[in-house]
Amino acid sequence: MRIYHGSNHIIETPIWNGSKPRNDYGPGFYATESIELAKEWACGRGNDGFANAYDFDMDGLNVLRLNEGDYNILNWLAVLAKHRTYWQNGSIAEEAKDYLEAHFGIDLSPYDVIIGYRADDSYFSFAQDFVSNVISLRKLSEAMRLGKLGEQVVLKSKAAFERIRFVSSEIAPADIYYQRKVQRDLEARRQYRFDVKAKKDTIRDLFMIDIMREGIENGDPRLR
Repeated sequence: MRIYHGSNHIIETPIWNGSKPRNDYGPGFYATESIELAKEWACGRGNDGFANAYDFDMDGLNVLRLNEGDYNILNWLAVLAKHRTYWQNGSIAEEAKDYLEAHFGIDLSPYDVIIGYRADDSYFSFAQDFVSNVISLRKLSEAMRLGKLGEQVVLKSKAAFERIRFVSSEIAPADIYYQRKVQRDLEARRQYRFDVKAKKDTIRDLFMIDIMREGIENGDPRLR
């Protein structure tokens, strides 16, 4: 597959375990199959950047696809809760974070590659609203589709890093792609306020407090 990594510099040889541990899925090399998204991510601080292109052979690697199969959005949220640090402390949100990790957490160590949502600022704020009981599980699922942020492909193991080959890089002008990134985030937040948060919940909707009180775990049909 062809993947792209947005950065403020050209990266010909990604370094295994060379990234920050507090990214969405911990240390790893974060990429996307969309060159346009990579260019937006490259200009995240308002400066010009680069979309680095790579060929990546996943054959034979152990891949965790968080948006498919038996997994649900709470599994993704549990992984996020473990690695991201910006959560409310001393509140029901802190207890919710612990519950998610204990009952929906996934051991990432056996996996070479992880494919799942990317938690940009707007998406992370949606997740925080859920663990704080501001929105229901249904609304969180709807919110994660806003802004068309897409999925990220994360290389985790040394074996995965051995399968990646640098192809080329393209300049990402900030005057184009930073504005696109900002607009994408604003549009997701606008839709969240008016299309998701403004809708009324029903008695059947699940909130984080319901999940904790009822001891809901993976496999419960209400999570689908």
